[in-house]
Amino acid sequence: LDPKTQSQQQNEWSNVVNADDVLAGKKAPSTLGVEAKGKYELVVHLKHPVPYFKALSVGWNPQNKHVVEKFGKKYGTASKYMVYNGPFVQKGWTGSSLNWKLEKNDQYWDKDKVKLQTVNYSVQKTPSTDYNLYQANKLDGAYLDVQASKRLKGQSGYTVYKLDRTEYLTFNVSKHPELANVDFRRAVSMALNRAQLAKTVGGANTVARTFAGPNEYVDGKNFDQYVESKNPANKYMNYNPTGAKKLYDRALKELGKNKLAFTLMGDDDDVSKKVLEFVQSQLEDTFGKKVDVTVRSMPKTTRVKKMLNGDFEAVFTGLTSGYLDPNSQLHTMMTGQSYNFGKWSNKDFDKYMNNSDKELNPTKRLEDLYNAERVLTDQQGLTPLFHDGQAWMVRPSVKNVEFLGGNFSFKDASVSND
Repeated sequence: LDPKTQSQQQNEWSNVVNADDVLAGKKAPSTLGVEAKGKYELVVHLKHPVPYFKALSVGWNPQNKHVVEKFGKKYGTASKYMVYNGPFVQKGWTGSSLNWKLEKNDQYWDKDKVKLQTVNYSVQKTPSTDYNLYQANKLDGAYLDVQASKRLKGQSGYTVYKLDRTEYLTFNVSKHPELANVDFRRAVSMALNRAQLAKTVGGANTVARTFAGPNEYVDGKNFDQYVESKNPANKYMNYNPTGAKKLYDRALKELGKNKLAFTLMGDDDDVSKKVLEFVQSQLEDTFGKKVDVTVRSMPKTTRVKKMLNGDFEAVFTGLTSGYLDPNSQLHTMMTGQSYNFGKWSNKDFDKYMNNSDKELNPTKRLEDLYNAERVLTDQQGLTPLFHDGQAWMVRPSVKNVEFLGGNFSFKDASVSND
C-alpha cells in the first residue's frame, strides 16, 4: 500500500485500518493496520467486518526477506534466484529458457500426499507443434490454438480449463459525450452476437452475460448462474439487431446527430484483432452508414498506458478475478476506482456495492451484488463479451490436475497406468 509502489491493486485493501491515508501519503506505511504477533501470526485490523476477506487474502504469498535481500534485483528472474515452500521446486528456468521442470519438494509440509516426482515444461513456438508432440506421446498436455480447439472439441482428452476472466468493451464516457449516451451503449451491446464471437476466437470460450467471472460463489451459489436465474431476460445483453437499431436511432436523436464515429482500440495479438474486426463488422452491418468504427491495434503495453491515461474512445480489454468473489471484478467499476478507465459513475451501483461490502448476511449480500450487476448491465457501464477458457488435450492417464486462478496446481495430480 505504499504509494511508491503504484500498484493497481491498492484499492482492494481500503478496508484495512489507515489504508486510505497511507495510500494518499497522509500517514506512513508503518501506521497501516497490520502487525506480526510472534513468528507465525499476522493480524490485520479492519475498519469493519469484511465478508469476502478470506477469499481476498488467499492470494497472499510470503516472501523470504533474507533471500529477497540477498538476490536483490535478480530475485525471481531465474530458478536459482528463488526459494520455495510449495509442493515442488523449480529447476532450470533462466528467464528465457524453453525447457524447465518442477521437482518434488522434500521439505514441503504435506509431501506425503504429493504423488508426482517431476513435472517437465516445454515451450513450443508454433501453434501446431505442441499437438504434434502430444500425438507422438512426447507431451501429456498440449495447449490448443483457436483452430485446433474447434477441430478437436469432443474428442477423448479434450479438456477446457475455465479462467475467471471476462473480456469486454469499455467506453470513455468522461471525455466523449456521445459515448456517455446510455442508449448508444445499449444499442452497441444488442448489436453483438456474443455466441458467434466466442466461437470465432476460440472453442473454449463462453458467452458473458455478466461482468463478474464464471467461477465465483456467494452463499454456496454460483453467481453467474444466480444472476441468470433472477434476470433471464437481461435484454441489453441479448443479440437483437432490430432492437439495437431502434435504440441507436433514439441515441442519434437525443444527441442531435445523424451519424456517430469512434475509434475502437485493442492489442495487436491474433485474438484481439479478430474481436476488433468482429465488433467493427457487426456494428457497421447493423447501423449502416450511421456509424463509422475505426479499429486500432497496438502493443499491449501501449494500450494499457493509453487506458490508464484516459487516452481512448472505446477499447477492448479484459479482467481476471483476483479472488473468487463477485466483489473482485464488480468493485472496479465503482466511482473513482483505478480500473474504471472510462470514468463511468452510477449512484445506485455504488450504493449496492457499498452495502455488499459490509453485509455479513450472505443471502442479503448476494442480493446486493446481484443488484449491482443488474445496474451495470442495464446501464452498460461496460459491455461484457465472453468469458475465457483454455482448450487443452490432456492424456486421460493424467488425473487431478487443478486449474486455479489461471495457474495449474499439481499437488494432487497423478499418472495412472490405464
